[in-house]
Amino acid sequence: MKIVVIGGTGQIGRKLIPILTAAGHEASAASPSTGVDTVTGEGLAEALAGAQVVVDVTNAPAWGDDEVLQFFTTSTGNLLEAGRAAGAGHHVALTIVGADRNPGSGYQRAKVAQENLIIASGRPYTILRATQFYSFLETIADGATVDGVVHSPVGAFQPVSEDNVAETLAEIALAPPVDGIIDLAGPEKEPMAQFLRRFLDATYDRRKVVEDPQARYFGGVMTDTSLVPTGDHPTRTGAMTFPEWLSRPEGAR
Repeated sequence: MKIVVIGGTGQIGRKLIPILTAAGHEASAASPSTGVDTVTGEGLAEALAGAQVVVDVTNAPAWGDDEVLQFFTTSTGNLLEAGRAAGAGHHVALTIVGADRNPGSGYQRAKVAQENLIIASGRPYTILRATQFYSFLETIADGATVDGVVHSPVGAFQPVSEDNVAETLAEIALAPPVDGIIDLAGPEKEPMAQFLRRFLDATYDRRKVVEDPQARYFGGVMTDTSLVPTGDHPTRTGAMTFPEWLSRPEGAR
């Protein structure tokens, strides 16, 4: 089977393509570095020619609310049309658990817009919503730091490893479309502040972490159901625990 991974040279794509290739499939990466621009459409038809499955793991190149929305709506629209023209029978997209419950976050609003385009397209699809990756904890801590103190939002957190995301995407890509959403989370759920403390301790970072009810999660107000699966969709659980990830080279550095 020919599978084209859009954003295949990025964080998840680099892990996904070897899994698909090892399973005997023709998996190729499409990204700006390979001459494919999903916003302008440059190289897209050529990259998708003969593809049976299209997997979208792209990330926006800018974080401004308007820029992110423009990227995901334009890119997704172009991908859906190119996939239709190529005769691809399955459109797979990676989005975020709870995106529709976090309207205060411009990035998550853009991911909801992406999902809506896919659902309304009439194309066979599967959307995988994943919780935040373990590796994103450093960015969360840095963004929440005020005068050397990490002000953690109050709410449950259930991050997952990038390896488990790639493995789940591979399973989905090789299965028939479900025309629906699947949630993926890590095996441990606890307050975000606890994950941040564990990460900072493991990386010998002496910043103090405090729970702050006024703290925002990238612009959004966080509750215990904001960023974790709530049973609205079929849910899978990644196998890699947080301590296991911390013990790897990409974990505690």
